[in-house]
Amino acid sequence: MTPHATESASPRLAGPALATGSMISVQLGSALSEPLMTAHGSAAVTALRLVCAALVLLLLARPRLFRLTGAQWRAALALGAAMAGMTLCYFEAVLRIPLGATATIGFLGPLAVAAAALRGWPRFALPALAGAGVLAMSAGSAHGALDPAGMLLAGGAALGWGAYIVLTRRVGQLFSQQEGLALSLAVAAALTLPVARAVDPAGLPAALWPAAAGLALLVPLLPYSLEMMALRRMDMGAFSVLMSLEPAIGAALGFVVLHERLSAAQWLGMLAVMAASVAAVRLTARRGAVA
Repeated sequence: MTPHATESASPRLAGPALATGSMISVQLGSALSEPLMTAHGSAAVTALRLVCAALVLLLLARPRLFRLTGAQWRAALALGAAMAGMTLCYFEAVLRIPLGATATIGFLGPLAVAAAALRGWPRFALPALAGAGVLAMSAGSAHGALDPAGMLLAGGAALGWGAYIVLTRRVGQLFSQQEGLALSLAVAAALTLPVARAVDPAGLPAALWPAAAGLALLVPLLPYSLEMMALRRMDMGAFSVLMSLEPAIGAALGFVVLHERLSAAQWLGMLAVMAASVAAVRLTARRGAVA
C-alpha cells in the first residue's frame, strides 16, 4: 500500500472508530455502574455522575451566562430535561432488565425520529418490525418475561433519547463550541439532584465519589466528545447506521461484565430493531437525495 493510500484510508476509518468508541464507552460505563447502583441506588449514582460531568465541561467551556438569549436558554433547558429523564430512566432500567434489552428498547427513540421523516408504507412497517422485535425481546427469555417496570423505564429512556437527538441539533445551531452542551448538562444535573434525594435519601458515601467521577468519564463525557469528533468525519446517515450496533454492543458487554444471557428469541428481537433502524436511516437518506 502506498503512503498516499494509507493517508486517504485513515480519515475514512477515523469516524467509524470514534463512533464505535463512543458506543463501547456508553455500554461499558453502564455495565460497570450496575454494582454501584445496586448497592446505593441508580438515582444517587446518576446524579453524582451528571454533576461531575457538568462541572468539568463548565470549567472547560465557561459559558457566558449573561449574554445568552431567550432562545438559547429555552433550548438548553429543554435538552437538559431530556438528558435528565433519559439518564435516570436508562440506568434504573439497567437494574431491572439485561443491558442488551435496555439498549434495544431505548433505541426505539432514535428509530422513531428517523421513521418520522419517512412517507408511505415504511413509516408504519418499520416501527411495526421494531415493535415485534421488542415483543420477542420481552417474552423470549429462558427465565421468563422481562420485568414490566424495567421495560417501561427503558421506554422512558427511548422517549428521552429521541428528544435528545432533536434538541441536540437545535442546541448545536444556537451555541458555539461546547457552551450549549455544558449548560445542558448543568441543567440535567440540577434536575436530577432533587430526584436522587427523594428516591435515594441515603445518597452515595463520600468514599465512593471518586468511583462515580470515574464513571462520569465513561458516561457521559467521553461519548459526547467522541461523537462530536466522529460527526466531523462522517455524514449523519452513516453515523446513524453505525450507531444501530449499540444494542448488540450492550448485549455483548452485558454478557462479558455482568454475565447476562439472552435467548435466541431475544437476539432475533434485537436484530429486528437494528434492521428497522438501518432501513429507516437508509430510506430517509435516499428520500433526501431524491428531494
